[in-house]
Amino acid sequence: MFNRLEIEIRATVRSPAQVRVRVDGEDLVEAAAGPDGLGSYAPRLLPADGDGPLRATDRARRVELGEPECTGGCCGYLAATVRRYGELVVWSDWETPDDGPPLPDFHFDARQYDAELARATADRWWDAPPAP
Repeated sequence: MFNRLEIEIRATVRSPAQVRVRVDGEDLVEAAAGPDGLGSYAPRLLPADGDGPLRATDRARRVELGEPECTGGCCGYLAATVRRYGELVVWSDWETPDDGPPLPDFHFDARQYDAELARATADRWWDAPPAP
């Protein structure tokens, strides 16, 4: 059975747009970095051209998904290796803040993964310039 990816963008007056990743309904940043954890900066993970670090290819890449409120430089990042194996996308080799317990590997159907990534990348409400 495949895991299910959901991408949410959060932005407030006090903080820039950040990506919150849910797998099977669970917010991974909150689970690993606590309720005050921060997701990665949205323009970095979801660039307008669609060629961001979440785009899964046959070449493995480390992706920072979040950090604790005190910053990743202090306590470490929530990061995973993202790689595509044909019609399968795998997140593995987890790093967690404060060397907490690693998360399990996640296995996504590549079609669902790509569709969710395309949806989140296309919906750029958070990237709009402020009204005059």
